[in-house]
Amino acid sequence: MLKHNISDQEIDFENARAEKMTFIDDWVVLVVEDHDFQRHMIVRMLYSMGIREVLEAADGKQALALIRNRAQIDLVMCDLDMPEMDGLEFIRHLGKLSSSIPVIVSSEKGKAILHSVEKMAIAYNAPLLGAIEKPITHDLLRDLITNRTISRSLSDKPQLATAVVHQFNLEQILHGIQQKQFEPFFQPQMDLATGQILGAEALVRWRHPMYSLVGPNAFIPTLEQTGNIDELTLLMLEKSASACRKWHECGLKMTVSVNLSLISLIDTSVADQVTQIVRSIGLDPRYMVLEITETAAMTEVAPALENLTRLRMHGFGLAVDDYGTGFSNLKQLTRVPFTELKIDQSLITG
Repeated sequence: MLKHNISDQEIDFENARAEKMTFIDDWVVLVVEDHDFQRHMIVRMLYSMGIREVLEAADGKQALALIRNRAQIDLVMCDLDMPEMDGLEFIRHLGKLSSSIPVIVSSEKGKAILHSVEKMAIAYNAPLLGAIEKPITHDLLRDLITNRTISRSLSDKPQLATAVVHQFNLEQILHGIQQKQFEPFFQPQMDLATGQILGAEALVRWRHPMYSLVGPNAFIPTLEQTGNIDELTLLMLEKSASACRKWHECGLKMTVSVNLSLISLIDTSVADQVTQIVRSIGLDPRYMVLEITETAAMTEVAPALENLTRLRMHGFGLAVDDYGTGFSNLKQLTRVPFTELKIDQSLITG
């Protein structure tokens, strides 16, 4: 039997949802829609949810006049395609007013256009609550109003203090590497179609004798700036390859992914060093994926390509990491014999 542990966040969400449904009866909502029938339908939906007062406007100009003259408006629902002033211009003016009134936009133009409107609203500093593709339904509107406002209220709660990042000098970091205090923590990689775990990505952490676990921001920049990152890279390769070999001994034929720094690619002997370490551990290189950023692949092109090509010849997989944050064009990517492309979350979020 599958078990699910209820988190504190889920309990907070359910409590907040109940509270939210009780106090929207104090809200004043403005509906901006030029189509009379659709506007009246939305008004009826809002009143049926318990909204105290609903104002109506046929275009953006009327809506802005109401906003300037009313002390309380808690939410604006706005169509995109309207005469006089459409929803896009209305959002632009609302951003200039530095208004804190959240907006829900709606349109039948399709999800791609609504997605662009969401990005535009963020650029105009307009507080967009969400976007709905027409036809609008009662349940969809209710869920958007309650869930999005709950999420915002929960995010406004005081958060736990973030861990202090201790400052370490190069000598301390190199001593930690020599003592092999740095370890890979593994993040599983799952096939969404089957649910099967196919591999794991190694994330470096410093198990410091005094400060417990230390994150990479405390040591990676120092090592890269001083040209000492190879020391850590080779240690991570050794420990990750050893862990992967043990998985295989347990019957888990998974791959392991390890980051390869830009600095490392400049040294043309790196490919041979990496191959020697992995093979000496007893792991076939085809079970290791080396991750590079697309920026790294395009800097110092000649030695980088020599290293990457040699690694592929030895059987290693190559992953272009954070794709979309640097030189994202096909010509540059075709230079690299990569086997995986890791899309940056900024391109797929939402």
